Amino acid sequence: MSVGCKADGRRPSRPSALAGGGNASKFPPCGGPARSPLMSTTLLIVQMLNGLQLGIVLFLIAAGLTLVFGVMDFINLAHGVQYMLGAYLAVAFYVLTGNFLAALVLALLAALVFGLALEFLVARHLYGRDHLDHVIATFGIILFLNSGVKLVWGAAPLTLPIPEALSGSVLLMDGLLYPVWRLVIIGSGLAIAVLLYVLVTYTRIGMLVRAGSTNAPMVAALGVDIRRLFMVVFGFGAMLAGFAGIMIAPILSVEPGMGDNVLILSFVVIVIGGIGSIRGAFIAALLIGLVDTLGRSFAVDIMRLFMAPSPARTVGPALASMLIYLLMAVVLYLRPTGLFPAKGR
Repeated sequence: MSVGCKADGRRPSRPSALAGGGNASKFPPCGGPARSPLMSTTLLIVQMLNGLQLGIVLFLIAAGLTLVFGVMDFINLAHGVQYMLGAYLAVAFYVLTGNFLAALVLALLAALVFGLALEFLVARHLYGRDHLDHVIATFGIILFLNSGVKLVWGAAPLTLPIPEALSGSVLLMDGLLYPVWRLVIIGSGLAIAVLLYVLVTYTRIGMLVRAGSTNAPMVAALGVDIRRLFMVVFGFGAMLAGFAGIMIAPILSVEPGMGDNVLILSFVVIVIGGIGSIRGAFIAALLIGLVDTLGRSFAVDIMRLFMAPSPARTVGPALASMLIYLLMAVVLYLRPTGLFPAKGR
């Protein structure tokens, strides 16, 4: 196991989900052997799994955001707050029920209701208005809800226990133990990705979503209740973000503001993947997760190949923190609309 990790994959001190100045290394790597100067095969596999987990969580958040932005042309800065609320609601319902599965279901339903209420009370009154109005209104929601959770739950970090049946580690290969819960996050995220692909590609609601992302006025002219479509998309996006918060809550601290920096990464994901594209969001999220995790793990070792150890320890972390933004710059230079933009964009 990594230094400082428990058998269930949690950090004993439970640091902030966005520790490290708001960059992408929010999911502290656990599992595998202690860090060595050499890029051992075991360490590489562990960090790739950690990167995959980070990418899956980013995809769950970014998928809803790219649908809202792509279909409704609405910039929702409060999407990160929905991720935070999912985690808080899971903790609250777990305290009430004492059962993780019941807390998961109730928190998902509550996240859906919150998303629908937010669309009805705020978002629908801003459709067709300038993007600056969207930014100002949703930024106000961020401030309001961050303060609200402090009033209700306090500013101290909260914890959500991992279900006992999933709290151990599994032997992936000789000398490599990896937390079961992290594998559950990866597996559930992949399952949702497949479900989303089928839903968007082969169902009637998916057809309307794809049509709305390219020409919403035409969809409305054909007799589709576009407001109801917008409400469904917004609520579904909120539920996805809430699910990401629920799944990551047993690993990270549940605290006010935990979704703010995740929001930045989610926008990076949809810019790289292409606005309105679920496939693009999935590929971009995995790329960001792997690039960030592997960069932070091995940047110093790579820099030592070109410079002395002392400057390498300074340059490596600085370069690693910029890698995902350098990746975004390269993608935008080569493909300004993203890797897999929605048709019609």
